[in-house]
Amino acid sequence: MQKFVSFNHRIRLVSKTNLSAISSAALFGKGVFTTIAIDNSEPFLWPKHWRRLTENANRLGIDLSDFSSELVRLSLTDIIKKNSLRTGRARLTFFDEKPSQIWSFKSPHKTSLLITTAEFRNVAEVRLTVSGFPVTSASPLVNIKSCNYLENLLAVEEARRRGFDEALRLNERGHITAGCLANVFWLKGNKIYTPSLKTGCLAGTMREFLLENFEIFEVEKPLTNLRKADGIFLTSAGLKIAEVKQFETRIFKPSKAFSKLEADFAKLLKT
Repeated sequence: MQKFVSFNHRIRLVSKTNLSAISSAALFGKGVFTTIAIDNSEPFLWPKHWRRLTENANRLGIDLSDFSSELVRLSLTDIIKKNSLRTGRARLTFFDEKPSQIWSFKSPHKTSLLITTAEFRNVAEVRLTVSGFPVTSASPLVNIKSCNYLENLLAVEEARRRGFDEALRLNERGHITAGCLANVFWLKGNKIYTPSLKTGCLAGTMREFLLENFEIFEVEKPLTNLRKADGIFLTSAGLKIAEVKQFETRIFKPSKAFSKLEADFAKLLKT
């Protein structure tokens, strides 16, 4: 993370930025966020990210009435400029600061916005394993990128202790959902597959972008389909698209199909 952040539309030093300890965000993790890829100092897929933020906030009852797409986009531009970021990522987080019915404290704000920036995640090779922590597809948080992210972090930390970079999570029916920090796709023959949103996977903006521009089949499939795949790749704002080099004990050879996909994806970014 870089030296400055934007907090409620004001640029501040990281060390001078504080969230109320008695807010619903601090007490219960009530908040939503998104991570946006930055290319040439411009946010990639801004309309998709703003739409998801507002939809997710509405589902959790987080009040964004004091924020607009134009105002937030301007604050994002300001912090990108302040941190001299040309290529990297930005995270926008809306924190619910209203009192809850359980702990009723007074707060001067209904909602706070924090914008942070950083370089892209440096992942030369992605080693993927299977997590023992399932996703519950009927959870009220399913498909929401909320600040209640501890399950994902615990799963990826456990995978990293075993020498992997990411962990694939299955749902309660044994269907493939996603990685802890990224959406998952796989190649079989000349076809590309990704889990349906019905599995409980996150509706990633990079996932949506690929679905709009490539022929991809959304499916509900068990783990055996991934083990029989010709190739696997992950997508997120921090990774863009990243080929999996190792899945459990299996090592993948470089895939011509993925190389073509990656080249076509790069062309789309330039249009």
